[in-house]
Amino acid sequence: MSLSETIQSDIEDRIRSGEWAPGDRIPSESDFVARYNCSRMTVNRVLSRLSERGVIVRRRKAGSFVAPPRNDSAMFLEIRDFAREAAGTGRRYRHEILLRRTESLSRVRAVSLRLEPGEPVLRVLCLHVLDDQPHAYEDRVISLAEAPTAADESFAAIPPGTWLLGHVPWTEARHTIRAVNADVTLAGILGIAERDACLVLNRRTWNQTGFVTDVDITYPGEGHELTGQFSSTMGRMPSIDLPHR
Repeated sequence: MSLSETIQSDIEDRIRSGEWAPGDRIPSESDFVARYNCSRMTVNRVLSRLSERGVIVRRRKAGSFVAPPRNDSAMFLEIRDFAREAAGTGRRYRHEILLRRTESLSRVRAVSLRLEPGEPVLRVLCLHVLDDQPHAYEDRVISLAEAPTAADESFAAIPPGTWLLGHVPWTEARHTIRAVNADVTLAGILGIAERDACLVLNRRTWNQTGFVTDVDITYPGEGHELTGQFSSTMGRMPSIDLPHR
């Protein structure tokens, strides 16, 4: 680890531990120069990186301060229960389990999910249907370490997402939204043309002891949109609706 990386890591550790709280003034450049026996240029480079990442706020002539917690509310999405939403709008809902099997994750995917390579997971592919029309395609993996009873669940009566919400608590989630073009397989499942635009919502959840589930929910692009309303004073954004077609 280089000296600049060491300095940056030390600063981040102090902020992460709470030793330096949001709004606290951190030591000056001169203090860091003396503490690490380095050049002012090295310290300035570190503080600039931290400022660009939103970790600290630099104020001319006043110094550098720990940044307030970032409002990541724009990434807060509530993936609605399809059956409940359909019932509320008077539409008919059903789901089809297209695949259900135990798999071992690749090393790359295991690391991204904070799992050990080769750890077994349950893979479930599910099609959500509204009024006899394909509405969304779900590709999910479930940790059998955190949800061992999923190994005996067929999901024939209850979709995987609904089942998990009722059986496995979660404490941390990450959402990613991306656009894709349907390949031949996806187009056939969703009843759309190959290369049609689709919207994918990825949700990964963990609890206090480990990874729970990773799911891609793919919607045909036509007829779907993301809508949210929030204000500058809100702690987080309310749930974002992904309306039915």
